[in-house]
Amino acid sequence: MRSRSSHRGRRSSLSNEERAATEPEDEDPGLRTEGDYKKRQIFSTKQLFLLAYQSTGVIYGDIGTSPLYVYSSTFSSVPDYKDLVGCLSIIIWSLFMMVTVKYVLVILRADNEGEGGTFSTYALLSRYANISNRDPREASIIRMERYLSGEMGQAGKSVRNTMENSRFIRGLLKIIGVLAVSMVISDGVLTPAQSVLGAVQGLNVVVPDISKSTVVGTTCGILILLFLLQPIGLHRIAYMFAPIVIIWLAFNAVFGIYNLARYDHSVLKAFNPGYAFEYLIRNGEHGWRSLGGILLAFTGVEALFADVGAFSRQAVQLSWLCYVFPCLLLAYIGQAAFISVHPEAYSNPFFNSAPHGTVIPALIIAILAAIVASQAIITATFQLLTIIMKLSYFPQIKVVHTSRVYHGQVYVPMINWLLMIGTVLVAAIYNNTTSLGNAYGVCVCFVTFFDTCMVTLAAMIVWRFSPYLVILPWLIIACLDGTYLSSALTKVPDGAWFTLALAIILTSFFILWRFGKEQQWNAEAEDRFPTSHFVRTRDDGKLELSPRFGGTSLSRIQGFGIFFDKAGETTPIIFSQFVRKLVTVPEIMVFFHLRPLEMPTVPPEQRYSVSRLAIPNCYRLIVRHGFMDEVISPDLASLIFEQIRDHIIRRAIEQEPTISLNMGVNTSESVSRDESGDTDEKKIVEGLDPSISESLDTLQRAYDHEVLYIIGKEQMRIKHGTNIFRRVLLATFLFLRDNTRTKIANLRVQMDRVLEVGFVKDI
Repeated sequence: MRSRSSHRGRRSSLSNEERAATEPEDEDPGLRTEGDYKKRQIFSTKQLFLLAYQSTGVIYGDIGTSPLYVYSSTFSSVPDYKDLVGCLSIIIWSLFMMVTVKYVLVILRADNEGEGGTFSTYALLSRYANISNRDPREASIIRMERYLSGEMGQAGKSVRNTMENSRFIRGLLKIIGVLAVSMVISDGVLTPAQSVLGAVQGLNVVVPDISKSTVVGTTCGILILLFLLQPIGLHRIAYMFAPIVIIWLAFNAVFGIYNLARYDHSVLKAFNPGYAFEYLIRNGEHGWRSLGGILLAFTGVEALFADVGAFSRQAVQLSWLCYVFPCLLLAYIGQAAFISVHPEAYSNPFFNSAPHGTVIPALIIAILAAIVASQAIITATFQLLTIIMKLSYFPQIKVVHTSRVYHGQVYVPMINWLLMIGTVLVAAIYNNTTSLGNAYGVCVCFVTFFDTCMVTLAAMIVWRFSPYLVILPWLIIACLDGTYLSSALTKVPDGAWFTLALAIILTSFFILWRFGKEQQWNAEAEDRFPTSHFVRTRDDGKLELSPRFGGTSLSRIQGFGIFFDKAGETTPIIFSQFVRKLVTVPEIMVFFHLRPLEMPTVPPEQRYSVSRLAIPNCYRLIVRHGFMDEVISPDLASLIFEQIRDHIIRRAIEQEPTISLNMGVNTSESVSRDESGDTDEKKIVEGLDPSISESLDTLQRAYDHEVLYIIGKEQMRIKHGTNIFRRVLLATFLFLRDNTRTKIANLRVQMDRVLEVGFVKDI
């Protein structure tokens, strides 16, 4: 206690400049601004209309092409009038309840700062309730917004407490979120093959004797071309595809109006939901099984939610309510009007009900629309994998942002090629839409049910609705979901087992990776402390290890050491390992932190934040960067040197404001340089305290001597005594981790300046 008082007395006698040079400015990374946290992107009215136009070309390809096959998939024989009206009534009310009310008006509001999908809703819940372990990297970009107990009703608070205190519920929510992602992706393997194969099979209308090998070969060629288009960017693809879907939906609407006016307008009574109930009661088990065909009317709705991150909620609502929904209603009503007069037309309702003279153009636009239908699920797969990658459920792989204007539009090269291989193989093996149709639809029903449950929780925890107000709507929608799901499950023996098995395999991989990452974070926690935990400064100014690490004196080596941060938390792990094991430090030390922001680029004046730590000549540099910015470049060292030098001078000017006034220097900006290359530094430094000049000289000397980029090579090993099940899981995770790209592979600096320090952690 006496030595601490003595130390305080010595510090109080220092000059302003000396105090500024010795007091730490930032021992915690801090330095966060509102701009660091992820926020939803705000669009102008013009941009919203453009996004609504784009979304029509991407999101609705699947759900928009359903009029091609819903009636033929529902009826196995010529339907009578009552069954036709009952079926139409179920279709109308399913589109209204399952898509319009449930998804477009409610579930789209449960996005996580603009990102959609079941897993995003889980991530949203994790911000408002303590149900998930936190990735250390999230601290700088994700804001926790948990309500205080007094801000919630007693019932809502009880629900949240139950979630937080039950390990089973927390685990169940995690599995549901990941399983939903897996099911969308597994359906994503089938959807392109189903839609393109169905379109190519439509050539039978024109060429009845076309061979199966020609159909399959053409399908595979079109699929490959579709995936080869993905790198050009979603906004370009959307502009290409939107006219096709818009014209296709217009064909359906016009055909519907024509057939309704010419044949049988009495089918409009299907708007009465009583006919839907009457159909199910009258047909019993057969009616229940037919729901497996009717649900095809809204397959693709899961991709609608997942794709919202690429287009925004308002744009999706605008395009659905103002165009897509009315067109689809007219399509189904018009087809029913035609079938009521020509019952045999149910087998190919769209083409059979097309007015004379329009079959060929309808066939062309139908083929193009069916090909485009694949884009919704491809885009959804990219969106979902990007989200789970951010939350450490999947290894970090390359993600390309394809638009500077619309931040959520991404392309994932590796996944694109894997998806292409999978869909081509599926198309070649199944080789007809009947087999694929048997495998399709079950995952969609599971995902819609998961979405219902997740959003119900979000309504209570995030929106703070009373559970008593939420339970009845949940019960109604859950009954609809359960009815369709139970019918779809009858397809499992006929082929749906494939998508379920693929989804389970993907879920196991995601959960395994997350489990391994959580164990890794726990192992690394001992190194996530302020620098003073490891190193302290003696009264004579020399450095030594803290007593808990032996108190050994640290030697200084000449040079400029840049320590790369890994986890985004306090002291870089590699620094603690370097100091404790080598018992030495570089003359100048810089902790280099990257802080990615959800924007294309960060202006230079907002990009860099420099602060000094408690250790002499030790600085922290935080680089905020957008997804289009190049940060790790060959001249990285010179950039870091300039930022540290400018920071020292700015701090000195703040301590001596008279210099700032005399020299006309703006302390909020970097030190200015004139055309001859000279700077105001010399004039400023001459008026500063000698201690500042000495700091600048030390910085220059270390930089001129040698620059070292110091990174860690972390090896993980399993602790002795770990049980066999846990050991197998960890061994699998470590195998996968060791075969991902290393940090050095991503660095674009002079490799002869890179120092990689290996260390081992037990997990």
